Amino acid sequence: MIALRPPASPPGSSRVPNGGRAAPGFRSAPGGLPGRLSRVAQLLARLPGVGEKTAQRFALFLVTAGEDTARELGSELAELCDHIRPCVRCGHIAEIDEDGQALCAICLDSRRDGALLCVVARVQDLLAIERSGAMRGRYFVLGRLLSPLEGVGAEELPLEALRARVRDPEQPVREVLVATPPSVDGEATALLLARELGAMGIQVTRIASGVPHGGDLEFADQVTLGRAIEGRKSFG
Repeated sequence: MIALRPPASPPGSSRVPNGGRAAPGFRSAPGGLPGRLSRVAQLLARLPGVGEKTAQRFALFLVTAGEDTARELGSELAELCDHIRPCVRCGHIAEIDEDGQALCAICLDSRRDGALLCVVARVQDLLAIERSGAMRGRYFVLGRLLSPLEGVGAEELPLEALRARVRDPEQPVREVLVATPPSVDGEATALLLARELGAMGIQVTRIASGVPHGGDLEFADQVTLGRAIEGRKSFG
């Protein structure tokens, strides 16, 4: 008696146990990972600082650590964009309140100096300055830097929103501290802000740059050393 072979699978398809088929678009990886898990690893690899191996390790952890971790993480991620928005006042990350407004904790803090406004390029820069504990004013997040090579001109920056923030009669700004990074784009942005805000009669200051604490002068670049000398102050 001749045994009948099951029909061959069409090209591009993959079988799964119990005679079913894998979901379309989720093919098994050559290394043996299920296609759906490989897709999760690919999405995790899009995160900044996460490489392919790290993403795969995260994905494997989520399916081996128990259902609660993966389901809780998935639920929070699914609702994240529904509850988190940029602060309507400064651009920092904020949670939407019961009235549908997004105001961050810094803007709601009455102990802050409203006359001092620190302008940064990214939320990450804001958080770094906050960790130092040296800034007790408020912030304004640009979201990007002036970069002609990347097609980002002055019209792409939220200059009008910044002017409105500076003119706010409830919290008039006396000084704007420009805390953009000491790069070519950061310096170009700082010069643009100094010109625009200086014309409004606002005092514009720039964060100092120099040799980092614990660093060796031997390894400092010429620009850093030059600014450290130009920004010297009395001592002793």
